[in-house]
Order: sequence, then C-alpha cells, then structure tokens
Amino acid sequence: MRLSEFRYTLPKTAIATVPKEPRDKCKLMVLDRRQKTIQDAKFPDITNYLKKGDVLVINDTKVFPARLYGHKEKTSAKIEVFLLRELNKQVGLWDVLVEPARKVRVGNKIYFPDDLVAEVVDNTTSRGRTIRFLNSDIDIFQAVERIGLMPIPPYIKREADDKDKSRYQTVYARVPGAVAAPAAGLHFTTELLTKIKRMGVEIISLTLHAGLSTFRPVEVEDISKHKMDSEYLNLPYSTAQRINEVKGARSGKIYAVGTTVCRALEANATVDGRIKFGEGWTDKFIFPPYDFKVVDGLITNFHQPESTLMMVASAFAGHEFLIKAYKQALKSGYRFLAYGDAMLII
Repeated sequence: MRLSEFRYTLPKTAIATVPKEPRDKCKLMVLDRRQKTIQDAKFPDITNYLKKGDVLVINDTKVFPARLYGHKEKTSAKIEVFLLRELNKQVGLWDVLVEPARKVRVGNKIYFPDDLVAEVVDNTTSRGRTIRFLNSDIDIFQAVERIGLMPIPPYIKREADDKDKSRYQTVYARVPGAVAAPAAGLHFTTELLTKIKRMGVEIISLTLHAGLSTFRPVEVEDISKHKMDSEYLNLPYSTAQRINEVKGARSGKIYAVGTTVCRALEANATVDGRIKFGEGWTDKFIFPPYDFKVVDGLITNFHQPESTLMMVASAFAGHEFLIKAYKQALKSGYRFLAYGDAMLII
C-alpha cells in the first residue's frame, strides 16, 4: 500500500493532551470486522465483548524518565540526552539522542545531577550517539527515576509534570525500559482488570519496550520499504504455552492490548499459528494486507495519520473499514492519540 492511503486531517482540537480521570472514563468505539458494524460505548463496556475462556495479553513494559539534562565537561553548555535503549548493562552502554547534536562529539563527557557521568563513545545518526555511563556502581534506571523527565509524546507541546509520571503508565507496568507507553493499556484500572478476571478471562503478559519508532514518521511512499527500529521483546514460556493451549483447543479468543502486543505476538508466531517463547529484539512491521496468525481481537487507540500504529490497526480491521471508523470518530468528538479514547476491533 501507499503512504498517502493513510493520510487524513487530524484537527488539533481532536488531540488529547491530558488524560481522562479516572482512567476508564473514556469512549470506546467497537468495530466488528465481519459484520462491518460500528458501535459507540464506554471503555468499561469492554466486558460485554469478552467471554469466559478468552485471554487478554498485556504489555508490562514500564516507561522510564528517559529525558535527562546535563552539561559538557569544561563548559556550561546545556545538553539534552534522550535515553533510547540499554545496549549492555554490565558496561553501562546506551543508545541515545542528543540536543544540540553539533556540540556533542566522541570523547566528550556529560555531567548530570547526582554525580552521574557519561562519555560519548560513538556516533550513530545525525542526532544519535552511543554513550557509556562511567558510574559502574549505579543502577541507571534507579538514577533516572530521580533526575529524569517523563518522555511524553512529542506532539504534546508542554513539559511533563508529576501527573504524567504516574498517568503515562499502565497500572500493570513492571519492567522499566520503554520510552513510549503502550497507550491502549492506559485505560485499564485495577478494578476493571479484577472484574475481567472474575469473568473467567485470563490475563497474561509479555514485555516489549516501545522505542521512538512509535512516533517516527514513515518517509517512503511504498510503505513496504519502511524499517522499524529494533525493540527489546521478552515473551515468557508461560505466556506462549497458555496461548498455544487456547488456540489449539479453540476454547477462547486471544485479545491483544495494543499494537505493541499485537506485533510481539505476530513476531513470535509460526506458520501454523503457534507462539514461540524467547527473549531478543524485534523490528516486526505489520501493514495491510497481513494474515494474522494469533490475534483474534485488538484493543487500540486512534492514531496519527501515516503512522505505523495506524497501519497495524488498518491491517487488522481492514483499511476501508478503519478509515470509515476514523471519519465517524472525528464527527462524533472522539479524542485521538495516546491520552485519547479507545477502539476495540473484533
């Protein structure tokens, strides 16, 4: 497909810049792919579409305060360092973005609050660098919790505040490493998850640390030529085993909470629809047409035009049907993007 087929006009007034409170106080648009019907609901109504024996797969990644501010050695030049991913925990090696990039060269040392120090060891892209933290006795994730800022989406034109630190995070976030929240999961409250479990729906997890590719624009008209950044994925044995049991017995449906979960499951799927467990990196890119092997239902948000997230939803719902739903959502006042309303595709 062509990139232009995912273009639509998203008014600024439709972009949610603050979250709903409580979390599940948002709209839910329900798309039935087979009947081609669209229904308006509230997010807690999702329980009306789940049944005993179904499986809800969540991404337990935790967004960490990845935006740091420091200064270069022998100068007061302020440097912004955006931590992307940890490459080697033992030696403190990280992929980062720096700003202003022209002032940051290989060999420079950058000093942060709390005596945290990093050395630039390589250039990767125009703004990209590889740095090595010199504090061998410090847990970097713990350190940035004290001195870092939450990496809220770049289209939200304000500084992150304390509310974002707790709200731009799922209630089940557990494993630090993401710089973008799995937005579909932001709608779930602890109470709603408990109600779902009591229905006999099993909730299982995997970990995919979403990177900046979540927001990176697709820059080629032929979308098949787009390359996703590699992201860390850990799909536990217990999760794979349970999905394989349910799929094999056809005893329930597999619901992916978010495009990250959808990509993770399909990346580890075999041709016969079974799931492989394992830990590693994935650059799985899903776009129409795509034959889904594992996922039966998708919970997602309303995404930016021409984004890879929109392409996943399009592949699952059917492109024309998804575009119709987006147009209807805009007319009906749905809120778009990470802090916006939700969509259930069945």
